[in-house]
Amino acid sequence: MNEQTVPWRREDGDDLVLTLHVQPGAKKTEIQGVHDGALKIRLAAPPVDGKANQALRRFLADAFGVGLHAVTLKHGQNSRHKVVRVKAPTKRPDQQWV
Repeated sequence: MNEQTVPWRREDGDDLVLTLHVQPGAKKTEIQGVHDGALKIRLAAPPVDGKANQALRRFLADAFGVGLHAVTLKHGQNSRHKVVRVKAPTKRPDQQWV
């Protein structure tokens, strides 16, 4: 696949690994740009009881055209800095982000 190399995105076989900076408690869920080499995503969900992590997984599953089970949080369960794996995405909106 011919795509521009960006520090927050890595392909691993058919999977995609994303390095994210997540800001929970925003007015709406959206891609905000790049922050310290990570893709910044604002989430409307609060950082309480895993709601922000669940909202992040749901947002990414919808964006990449996969089921919720295909989006796994690899690192950063309790942090704003997260690493997420998307298994075999059917859509690639990340190529237009930032």
